[in-house]
Amino acid sequence: MKSQKRATIYDLAKELGISPSYVSKALNNHPSVSDAMCRKVKEKAVQLNYKHNSRAANLRRGQSKTIGVVVPHINQSFFSDAISGIEEVCVAYDHSLVICQSHESFDKEGRAIETLIHQNVDCILISNAEETTSPDHLNQIRKNHIPVIQFDRCLDGFDSFKVVNDNRAVTSEAVKTLISEGYRNIAFLGGPSRVTTFLERKEGFVAAITEANLPIPYNFIVDNVLSRERAKQAALPLLKLPHRPDAIFTVSDYQSLGVMDAAAMLGISIPSELGVFGFADETFSQLVSPSLSTIDQHSIQLGRKAAELYFQRIWQQEATPSTETIVIASDIRIRQSSRRH
Repeated sequence: MKSQKRATIYDLAKELGISPSYVSKALNNHPSVSDAMCRKVKEKAVQLNYKHNSRAANLRRGQSKTIGVVVPHINQSFFSDAISGIEEVCVAYDHSLVICQSHESFDKEGRAIETLIHQNVDCILISNAEETTSPDHLNQIRKNHIPVIQFDRCLDGFDSFKVVNDNRAVTSEAVKTLISEGYRNIAFLGGPSRVTTFLERKEGFVAAITEANLPIPYNFIVDNVLSRERAKQAALPLLKLPHRPDAIFTVSDYQSLGVMDAAAMLGISIPSELGVFGFADETFSQLVSPSLSTIDQHSIQLGRKAAELYFQRIWQQEATPSTETIVIASDIRIRQSSRRH
């Protein structure tokens, strides 16, 4: 069945025998239009099932009242919670969201940004993909005079507002809790070091181990193994060594799942024979057995802050404000996977 064409303001004008501009005034209760005519126009609008095209109206005013968000994954609770925080603020300011995911791909991230530029969004909030090394996409947004706010995963080489966690400090503190539980041969599974977030977590790990005068064998730091499967494949050879790690710190809870998979395959008991520590406090971290020690990044607050930066610092400002980096403090959640005593 052929879908019915959506009624426009011109259809109302034709039905009523008046000009489209007069219809618009009547729908908006303009003082130059009588109450009787306003009622008549609104009744006809209901009859024809006319819906106001707010997007077209906003574009005429030079804004879309829409914010674009690009994240690596929407099915990870860290990112879905961050989006929830962003949405909460957008709703308060009567703005809509368009959400895209890059699936950690530089190309997909670029296509998502292109789509958002074509949608004429008022601002783009982005957490960069694992593959992203260049700020080319972000420069493209700026060329189109759209503000950019980076959150969680940020490119240092691109000047924008940034909202991040205290990655270095909280990682160092988390590793110290492993040391206090008696773990001494601690390995590290990281993300791509070119992403500042993951580099800072690695630096925090190295700082804590160095401070405790513990050794770091050359093969105990493995970068760029962000997924569950890659983490499992990285953990297996480490756990087969004669002097294997007795704890593994990861930069993501999904990596910790991979470590747990590897330990289960090799019959290694967690936490008595192997401590495991994650990052992000994903929903499943409390549900797995043993429950996973991790770091709560307060992702809803992080997303909320990113959106607030737009509305409170950029929106409706005449001049471009000077940028800054906002740091959201994280909290350590000690659970069974790292509790030896």
